[in-house]
Amino acid sequence: MSAAGEFVDDTLQREASWYRAEDMRHRFGSAMRYYGASVGAVRGTVRDALRRHAEFAHDDVTALSSELWEVPVYERRLAAVVLLQSKVKLLTNSDLTRMEGFVRDAQMPSLVDPLAVDVVGPLVEGLAGQARMRADAVLDRWAGDPDVWLRRASLLAPLGALRSGGGDWDGFVRRARIAADVQATTTTADSRPDREAVDAVLEAVAKRRPELRLAFRR
Repeated sequence: MSAAGEFVDDTLQREASWYRAEDMRHRFGSAMRYYGASVGAVRGTVRDALRRHAEFAHDDVTALSSELWEVPVYERRLAAVVLLQSKVKLLTNSDLTRMEGFVRDAQMPSLVDPLAVDVVGPLVEGLAGQARMRADAVLDRWAGDPDVWLRRASLLAPLGALRSGGGDWDGFVRRARIAADVQATTTTADSRPDREAVDAVLEAVAKRRPELRLAFRR
């Protein structure tokens, strides 16, 4: 384990609470382990780690995020998300492959949603030219994937930009249509995660841009 990874893990374990861990297991399921550290403790730990390692560049950040994510402990994975949120300006188009792996593993809103809204979305919004076209193609592919959580991530990615009055509405509509086509041909998968994502975006834009509507039946 790297020095930064060891610091994060040790600190999170010191913040452990058995009753909080039990509550998290009840809410999130038993697919992973829980230390029982609070969200505030996770954010503070990542902040302290970045202060200790102010020299971190792109490769350091992505390597640490993968190191934290590799062990199926909820707080470690949440710390990876917070780390990427904190350093999203360092990320590049090629990092979407890493994000895809994280989303496929996550399988829960409390990890998928911040990855989509606060990492993937700003990453894509910061791209231009061919890099943006490649990123848009990746999100289109996610929208048509059998994995409902990957579809959810593709749909939620533009939420922040759309909510603030910008964003790629046409791209969202295209992906919503792609996801709806997948739902129509899938009889076994639970479609609620991506349906909820569409509803969240529509609710957000309705407050400031009521003229934006989906022109097809979901």
